[in-house]
Amino acid sequence: MTASHKKSLIPVTLLTGFLGSGKTTLLNQLVQQPEFADALIIINEFGEMSLDHMLVAHSTENIIMEMGNGCLCCTIRGDLVKTLRDITWRFSREGERHFSRVLIETTGLADPAPILHTLMTHPQIASRYRLDGVVTLVDACAGQHTLDQHPEAVKQAAVADVLLLSKQDLVTDQDFQLLQQRLRNINPAAPQWSVSQGEATADKLLDLGLFSASGKTPDVERWLREEAFADEAHTEEMHSHCSHDHHDHDHDHDHDHDHDHHHHDVNRHDDHIRAFCFSIAAPLTEEQLTTWLEVLMSFMGENILRVKGILNIKDQEKPLVIHGVQHIFHPPVPLPAWPSEDHRSRLVFITRDIEREVVEGALKALTGVSAS
Repeated sequence: MTASHKKSLIPVTLLTGFLGSGKTTLLNQLVQQPEFADALIIINEFGEMSLDHMLVAHSTENIIMEMGNGCLCCTIRGDLVKTLRDITWRFSREGERHFSRVLIETTGLADPAPILHTLMTHPQIASRYRLDGVVTLVDACAGQHTLDQHPEAVKQAAVADVLLLSKQDLVTDQDFQLLQQRLRNINPAAPQWSVSQGEATADKLLDLGLFSASGKTPDVERWLREEAFADEAHTEEMHSHCSHDHHDHDHDHDHDHDHDHHHHDVNRHDDHIRAFCFSIAAPLTEEQLTTWLEVLMSFMGENILRVKGILNIKDQEKPLVIHGVQHIFHPPVPLPAWPSEDHRSRLVFITRDIEREVVEGALKALTGVSAS
């Protein structure tokens, strides 16, 4: 699939966030903005009685669809496929599709990975739609406890392209900053925005993917945001050095509200999350790339939460971009040209219980190529 074809696909935004984070309030506000005037909104509800669709702002231009009796990420994924497959003709006028984008609101308990798999690889869906981005809403008041207790919430934060923090007015500045740092540890590349009463401007939530609706050249640097991973690694290294000299001061931002607790809690879910990037100077052959990724996905796929990369493939002038979620990779997409003079392969990983050294070691063992 070429870059020009990818641009023509219908962009899909996935809105996720744990129970009570304020997704419906946010959605009410978004559908009133001009950017969402011709958006199709799919609302997923869990349970026999589905009420959220009654709370969502309706307008003549917004089509609100509610999918009930099951979780979008598991039991009714087939319904999601059918809905996405059929809406292009069900909601058309004189043969013309009447919406320009789709926003899917998941249940608070949803693991986003299976939905992303569907969007990226299902033949009837991937040929019509493209993932524009994952927006995750985090309750600033209950966020620390939620991340402690629910691995789904950690994964929602880990795969996000943007993190929205609600209810900042209900917490102290110190606790809010601690939550922000904890989220940066989980996902350094995701910008964080505070939202009050669901107020968020569309420009912060749209065009988060490699390809924008405006048809501009793919923005690889913004999509990868590899500098955020390097900055976070430097910050953690500085904290590590400082802790040798100040044992009585807590430099671990991954703790709960008990400020007398200065020890790292190894049972905390997000302590298992690793976020890192690396580059490969030498071009890879297609065989080397395939072998490396297949081994990673076969043996570690469940714990590789997200991968993004731009790759220099031997004997190919144009770079390839790859995007993976757990054990599923989107088919590589060739870009029209390199975005800069830097022709190294560059990849960013967010993993669970997989260190950078393991990924680099597999690359060296299987291909003989070293990363930096």
